[in-house]
Amino acid sequence: MNNKNQFKVRYFYLALAIGMLGASVQSCSVFRKKKVQAKTATTAATPKPKADSLKNVIKPYGEVITPKAVSQKGLFTVHKLNDRYFFEIPNQLLNKEILSVNRLSKSTPGAGNYGGEQVSARIVYWELGPNNKLFLKVSATVSIADSTDMISKAVASSNLNPIMAAFPIKAKGKDSSSVVIDVTDFLISETPLLSFDAENKKAYGLGMQMADRSYIESVKSFPINTEVKSIRTYTATGRLPAASEAGAVTLGMNTSFVMLPENRMRKRMYDARVGFFASANIRYKDDQQKVEQEAFIHRWRLEPKEEDIEKFKRGELVEPKKQIVYYIDPATPKKWRPFLIAGVNDWQKAFEQAGFKNAIVGKEWPEADTTMSLDDARFSVIRYFASPQQNAYGPNIADPRTGEILESHIGWYHNVMNLVHRWYMIQAGAIDPKARKNKFDDELMGQLIRFVSSHEIGHTLGLRHNMGASSTVPVEKLRDKKWVEAHGHTPSIMDYARFNYVAQPEDHVSEAGIFPRINDYDKWAIQWGYKPIFGTASAEADKKILNKMTIDSLAANKRLWFGGEGKDYDPRSQAEDLGDDAIKASEYGIKNLKRIVPQLINWTREDGEDYTDLKEMYKEAVGQLSRYSYHVIKNLGGVMTTERTYDQPGAVYQPISLAKQKEAVKFINDQIFTTPKWLLNEQILNKIDPKYGFGEVEVMQQGIIASVTSQSRLYRLMINQRDYGKGAYSPQQWLNDLKNGIFSEIKTGKPIDSYRRSLQKMYVGSIITMYNKRFALQGSLDNILAGVTPTEILLYSNVKPLALAHLKDLRKDIGAAIARTADNDSKIHLAYLKQMLDKILTESPIPGLNY
Repeated sequence: MNNKNQFKVRYFYLALAIGMLGASVQSCSVFRKKKVQAKTATTAATPKPKADSLKNVIKPYGEVITPKAVSQKGLFTVHKLNDRYFFEIPNQLLNKEILSVNRLSKSTPGAGNYGGEQVSARIVYWELGPNNKLFLKVSATVSIADSTDMISKAVASSNLNPIMAAFPIKAKGKDSSSVVIDVTDFLISETPLLSFDAENKKAYGLGMQMADRSYIESVKSFPINTEVKSIRTYTATGRLPAASEAGAVTLGMNTSFVMLPENRMRKRMYDARVGFFASANIRYKDDQQKVEQEAFIHRWRLEPKEEDIEKFKRGELVEPKKQIVYYIDPATPKKWRPFLIAGVNDWQKAFEQAGFKNAIVGKEWPEADTTMSLDDARFSVIRYFASPQQNAYGPNIADPRTGEILESHIGWYHNVMNLVHRWYMIQAGAIDPKARKNKFDDELMGQLIRFVSSHEIGHTLGLRHNMGASSTVPVEKLRDKKWVEAHGHTPSIMDYARFNYVAQPEDHVSEAGIFPRINDYDKWAIQWGYKPIFGTASAEADKKILNKMTIDSLAANKRLWFGGEGKDYDPRSQAEDLGDDAIKASEYGIKNLKRIVPQLINWTREDGEDYTDLKEMYKEAVGQLSRYSYHVIKNLGGVMTTERTYDQPGAVYQPISLAKQKEAVKFINDQIFTTPKWLLNEQILNKIDPKYGFGEVEVMQQGIIASVTSQSRLYRLMINQRDYGKGAYSPQQWLNDLKNGIFSEIKTGKPIDSYRRSLQKMYVGSIITMYNKRFALQGSLDNILAGVTPTEILLYSNVKPLALAHLKDLRKDIGAAIARTADNDSKIHLAYLKQMLDKILTESPIPGLNY
C-alpha cells in the first residue's frame, strides 16, 4: 500500500529523521519611530512603573481553576473553563523531553494526503523562565556527545534551543508542585508545532490561517500523552478543489504530546543492507578525526523477562516483558475483524526467529471498557475510516533519541477493498476462478485484507519496503506449482509484489503460490532488528556482531537481499514486478492479460447496473500492461546497486548488460509500439465509449515513448558508455534500435495506423528536443542557477551532433519511403514529418558559444 507518511517514505530516511529533531521558528518584531517632544517646564514627568508591575502576577489556584472547570488528569492535567483551556504542568515534568507529533486528522478532496498522515514531529520540553513565565522549548539540536568526553562541553555551548512559546504562569498547584498556564490562544495559533510549516503550506497552496473559521475541536489527556484536535481554515488559491470553489481550505489537525521514556532503549545501528526506518544524530567524540553521523533503526522495545534470560540464551522461545498489541477499531465491520487480526498474528512466526513467542498479537477493542480510549498513546490501533480513498498506511511514532517505537495508529480506508479487488481480478483472474466475480466471496476478500494488514503491520514494526525481494526468484520457478507454493512468489511481504501474474492456467498454482506472505526476508529482518545481544557494552559493539551476521547470511541465502524502495536505477528494485527477468515475466503477464480482457464483460456483469465497473476494470488492464512496460524500460541505462561493506567482495555498482538492454528495446517495440490491438476489444469499447479505450491506449503509448527517449535516460546511457566502454549500450545503438522499431513501416511500405503516426511524431519531437539542447560554455553562473553541472555540460556537448546525425538519417529514410507508400494517410503523415525535418535541419546554426 501507499505509505506516504513514512516514508513520504524517502530512500535513506536519515534526512527525515534529522528534520524531525529540527524546528522551524518564526518570530516577528516591529520597531516604530515615535516623535519625541521636548519637555517644557509645564510637562508632567511620566511616572516610572514599579518593578513589581513588570512581573506576571500569580493568582491563587482556586481563582484560576474554579469549581466550574472540567478537568482531565494525564500527561498534562487539562482544565476547560468556559471557552478557555489550561494546562497544569507538574514540576517533575519540567525539562523532561516530550515528543510532539502533528498529523492531519481530516483532509480535503484532491489533497493527495489522508487523515492520519504525519505532518511533522519535534522534541519539546517545558522550562521555567524569568518573571514567572513558563517556556516551551524545542530540542532543535541533533549533535550529541558522551558526557565523559571533554567535547561534550563544546557541544552543549554550541546548541541553544529556541523558545517556541512563553506562557505567563497563572497559578501554582498545591505545595507549588505544578504550574498552571492558559494555552487557549497557543493551541489555535499558526505555529509549526501545531499547524503547517512554510514548506507544507506551500505544497498545499495555503495562505494565512483564518482565525474566525478556525477553532479547537477537543483536548484530551491520558497517562503518557495529551491530544489536541483543531479545525483550521486557510486562504487558498492552489490546486485543491475547495480552493477554487470557496477560496479557502479547511483541514483537521491532531497534535500528540507523548512522554519519552526516561530509561532509554539501547540503539541498534542502521545498516543499509537491511530495510529499517531510521533516525540519526551527529556524534562528537574526543578521539575522532571527523564528525560522524550516527544512524539507528526504529523498533519496539522487545526484551525477555529477567527470569527467562538464560532460557533465551539457550535458544528456547520466551515471551517478552511487554507484548506488542494492536487493537482493531470498533468501527471496523465485524466480518473483516478476524482477517485484520490474522494479519497481525502472522508476524508471530517472524518473531520466533528472533527468539520470542507470542511477541505480537491482534485483539478486538474492548468496547465495554470505558477507561480505554482510541486516542490513548498506550494503545496501538488499526483505525478504520469510512472513506473513498483506496489506501492503507502503517506509521510508527519513534523516540528520535533511540529509535524506540512508542505506538502506532494504522490507517485503514474502507475502499481499499476496491483496490485489491481490481488487482486480484487483473493479475490472478487467468489462474484463479474465484477472481472472476464483480463481488468476491467474503473468504477471498478476507484473505486479501489479511495480506494488506500484514504489510502495514510490517511498517509499524520498523520495516521499509523491499522492492528488490522478488528479483531473487527465477521467473520459471513462479510457474513451478510445488516450488512456488512452498516458497512463495516473493521472499518479502514488504515488497510490492502483489500477486503471481506469471503463473499460467496450465500450471494449476493455488492461492499458496499466488498470494504474498511473511517470508524469508521478513523473518531474517526481524531477527536482525529485534533479537537481543547479550554480553556487549554498547550499540557500537553490537554493530560488529550484526555486520558479521549480515555478511554470512547474505552469502548463504540471496533471498535475504534488501533491494531498496525502487528509487534508484536498479531494474531489480521495482514496485509491482516479479522475478529475476522483467522481460520474461512481462511476456507471461501479457499472455494472461490476453486471456483476461475478453472475459471482463462476463466477470463484471451486474444485472440492472451500467458499465461503470467494466470501464474501471478495463482501465486497470491497460494500466497493468503499462506497468509491465515500465518494468522492462528500467533496464535501459540501468545500473545495479548492491550495498556492500569493505569486508564483502564484489562491486557496488554494475551496469545492465548490452544484450539485456537491446532485448528491452525489442520488447517495447514488439509489445507496446506495435499497436496492441488485442487490447482494443470492440465488444468492450462499444459499451464504455470507443474514444475512451482508444485514448487510454494512446496515452499509455505516448507516456512510454516519453520515458524511453527522456533526457535523463540519454544521460545515463552516456555515463555508462563513458564508464564501461564497449560493454555498454551506446546512444547511437539505442536510437537506431528505437527508430527501426517505431518506423518499421517505412521499410515494408505497410500502412501506418493512427497510433503509430502519433508515436512517430512524438519520437521525432523528442530527437528535435535533444538537438536543441543548449548549454552556455561561458556564464557558469547561469549554469549553476539552472542546476547544470560541469559533467552534464561535457556529456551533453555530444548530444547535438548525435541528434543531428540521427535526424538526418530519419529524413533520408522517410524521404525514400514516401514514394513507395501506397496508403494515402500514411503518405501525408510521412510528408509532414519530412517537411518538419527539412525546416529543422536547414535553420541557421546557433550563434555564439552555445551547444
